[in-house]
Amino acid sequence: MESNRTIAHLWRDAVSREREGAAYLVQHDDHWHDVSWSAAAERVENLANGLLARGVVKGDAFATLARTTLEWALFDFALAHVGAVGAGIYANSSPKDVTYVLSHSEAVGVLCEDAAQVEKVEVGRSSLPRLQHVLTFADLPALEAEGATFKAEHPTALDEAVTAIDEDDVFTFIYTSGTTGPPKACMIRHRNYYSMVSVVDLLPGYFHGNDLMLLYLPLAHNFGRLMHLASPYVGYTTAFLPDPLQTAEALTTLGPTVLPSVPRVYEKIHTAIVSAIDETTGAKRRLADWSFGVGREVSAREAAGLSVTGALALKLRVADKLVFTKIRARLGGRLRTPISGGAPLSKEIEEFFDAIGIRILEAYGLTECTTGVTTNTPQNWRFGTVGQAFPGTELRLAADGELLVKSETVFAGYYKEPEATADVLDADGWVHTGDIAEIDADGFVTITDRKKDILVTAGGKNIAPQNIENDLKASKLVSQAIVVGDRRPYLAALITLDAVEIGKWADVQGITGGPAELASNERVRERVQGIVDDVNRDRSGYEQIKRFVILPRDFTMENDEMTPTLKLKRKPILEHFADAVESLYDA
Repeated sequence: MESNRTIAHLWRDAVSREREGAAYLVQHDDHWHDVSWSAAAERVENLANGLLARGVVKGDAFATLARTTLEWALFDFALAHVGAVGAGIYANSSPKDVTYVLSHSEAVGVLCEDAAQVEKVEVGRSSLPRLQHVLTFADLPALEAEGATFKAEHPTALDEAVTAIDEDDVFTFIYTSGTTGPPKACMIRHRNYYSMVSVVDLLPGYFHGNDLMLLYLPLAHNFGRLMHLASPYVGYTTAFLPDPLQTAEALTTLGPTVLPSVPRVYEKIHTAIVSAIDETTGAKRRLADWSFGVGREVSAREAAGLSVTGALALKLRVADKLVFTKIRARLGGRLRTPISGGAPLSKEIEEFFDAIGIRILEAYGLTECTTGVTTNTPQNWRFGTVGQAFPGTELRLAADGELLVKSETVFAGYYKEPEATADVLDADGWVHTGDIAEIDADGFVTITDRKKDILVTAGGKNIAPQNIENDLKASKLVSQAIVVGDRRPYLAALITLDAVEIGKWADVQGITGGPAELASNERVRERVQGIVDDVNRDRSGYEQIKRFVILPRDFTMENDEMTPTLKLKRKPILEHFADAVESLYDA
């Protein structure tokens, strides 16, 4: 029996509405170009028919190895039409990781962005007997032409393929980032993503049909995938940005209204704004300080549900005109729904942006729940939390504080790993998230840490390092921080410096040298000690950082110390800097 909660139906229903606005924006020759819904629909139709012509059928796994692009998105919808299972691979994956996904998923094909990505596939090609189709973006026009011919000869074939797809069929494998071992393939059904996308109907004001979303997030990740799938459902325009390093430029050029992002980008923007303000002097600095005082007062009143009237409202208009409007212009000037997910965002940064009129909506989710579990909304938010449960999502806390989730979006399990599935998905359908949380009387959720990351000191104290790390990173001089202390007598920290900001500070102090030299400079150490002291000030003794080391370089994806969504991978970091950790506990 045909089911309507499939991704093929989501797409077909969307394009049948004959929307006037652009479906997508793509960049060519340093200019952004519109792609209409009708043009996108024709390409998806031809690509899907082309896949049928080449023998790709329901249940076949087909991978995509590319950056965040229009081709990725349209090919994803084409796969959904024939019932194939998409398997996204991060564009920066190593040949070893590419081979792993292609082998584990038993992929019959892979779409590569270019020849450089094909080379990664070829490294392990001999161990991939099922792999029949290796395509690049340059091959897609030929596939579309083949599809058009196939459709003329078999006009009902695609409709029959769509009808054969059930909502409980697997739509995609989303591979976890593998922070603690080989990545696992989460089996996400059609109805899982359909339910996830359609929840926006019950979140008024979150997205609008005339929104412009800037999307740089990798589509191999569940957060980026959700934003791409929500685009046709809601009707907003998506601007694909393959290079995340161009985010700042794209913000000012396009002026998006929606920006889904990981916290690291907001942290960098925050650092840049604070640094610019710190460099002002005299009347400009006094005006900035006064304006931020006004903005913070307004933000606090709104967070408490109080109105802003009278003299305060007048002050806000002045501060907004003279200061905040200029700051927001650096972010395009129209940002209405900035979303933060994938990792924790510090409360201080949330409050900073809210003071200038940009309310970041922090959300929480995990791949096993098809992206979202909780979110703050434009009407209902609380700083320092990840919001309330999505409509239709049930939450409860286990005896040890672990957050458990049940909803229509819960995945079908890990592909080929029933034991691992049983570890996170119990017999009653509850997902054990691995996150320690608190839920207040109004249902707002605060994630205190990953269960596996909780540190237990030699004195038996349980400590969540996440909040301490975020407080350290609140300083513009600190790039990253890892707190250690499991089975140790006290807490310590590995700290990396923001190369640009520490360079500016060093110039003012008359200190010379590159990042490695500055990391070992005594005056730099004294400055970082001051930052650590500030973080320690309001904490109990056992929660304070007793010692720290400044590392000579930052953590990187190239060294396998960060995931593609910029989350730190504690295990590789602690292995790479094992000597530094031991030095923190030398007698």
